[in-house]
Amino acid sequence: MSSGCPPQSPAVAKTEVPLEGESPLLAATFAYWDNILGPRVRHIWAPKSDQPLLLSDGEITFLANHTLNGEILRSAECGAVDVKFFVLAEKGVIIVSLIFDGELKGDKNTCALSIILPQTELAFYLPLHTVCVERLKHIIRKGRIWMQKDYSIISVLTSEIVPIMELLSSMKTHSVPEDIDIKDTVLNDDDIGDSCHEDFLHKAISSHLQTCGCSMVVGSNPDKVNKIVRTLCLFLTPAERKCSRLCRAESSFRYDTGLFVQGLLKDSTGSFVLPFRQVLYSPYPTTHIDVDVNTVKQMPPCHEHTYNQRRYMRSELTALWKAASEDDIGPDTIIHADETFTPDLNIFQDVMHKDTLVKSFLDEVFLLKPGLGLRSTFLAQFLLLLHRRALTLLKYIEDET
Repeated sequence: MSSGCPPQSPAVAKTEVPLEGESPLLAATFAYWDNILGPRVRHIWAPKSDQPLLLSDGEITFLANHTLNGEILRSAECGAVDVKFFVLAEKGVIIVSLIFDGELKGDKNTCALSIILPQTELAFYLPLHTVCVERLKHIIRKGRIWMQKDYSIISVLTSEIVPIMELLSSMKTHSVPEDIDIKDTVLNDDDIGDSCHEDFLHKAISSHLQTCGCSMVVGSNPDKVNKIVRTLCLFLTPAERKCSRLCRAESSFRYDTGLFVQGLLKDSTGSFVLPFRQVLYSPYPTTHIDVDVNTVKQMPPCHEHTYNQRRYMRSELTALWKAASEDDIGPDTIIHADETFTPDLNIFQDVMHKDTLVKSFLDEVFLLKPGLGLRSTFLAQFLLLLHRRALTLLKYIEDET
């Protein structure tokens, strides 16, 4: 492959990212269209590895340039971000590119932020595509402001690209399997109170369903955390399970925006600090489940969550625009830019809505003998009933409005 790639000129800056375990990502790149030289790669991010890389820097540059070749006549609204998905079978790679306009050295340029993966990872990546794209879109919004102010966009992009590389690496080893054996969940216990208190399990599943299947499970015992994670994932679709992650026994992963269910391990002091911005930027409200103290809390409902999220995003971008220097706004700074909107840092509240459907389901499912497949069938019947009731409710609302 390398024989067909042009030499890098001028030299491309590169950041090597140390990752734990295998990385499915070959590289991430930031390229722009130079009005004289054509497509140019400004920066490369690649996983640090002792093994020889599948792609050389020259090949990565060649592929990144490819993403901009068709964009010379791009016509898009100001601020628009176009997502392009390339499958280059002859190179054995897939490239996901986000195309946008930005200012470099006083000129308006077409830019591309891309991630490159082996084609063999296509099935692994597709369920996570929306998660990655939405996170990259927001960092591009922030990066465009930095470019407008003639600051370096690289540091801004690095603050999101590195976590995405870590996310993909962690999902490679700890993602929830598409098919979950009910024997690995709480629903296989002989009695409803064997693994956890009945009221706790009822609240956890109810709130999990109320928050669109998005939950975080925290605790000190990784086995207990993962058992609850698998139990909640029984109520998700196979595609949603591929966007869920078990906790790691040795040390905790960071909280990742966009996953449906994730297990998080407390530190040696028995605490886990949640990043406010990342939690608020989750596409859906989230349930917080603590298996050590059997507490269940949830974020406000979907419409309130979306409203608060958008207002906070606007406040954050406004604060970036008003910043006098690159050091004024850190990556984890809580923004209070808009005097009319002060974010509520206590975003998790007690579960206020009593549920009867899940209560009846739990009472009945534990009457069935475990280990014979009866409970799996009963669960499937419950999910079908839930789906049909939801469709009936939507139809009723449509007819009444």
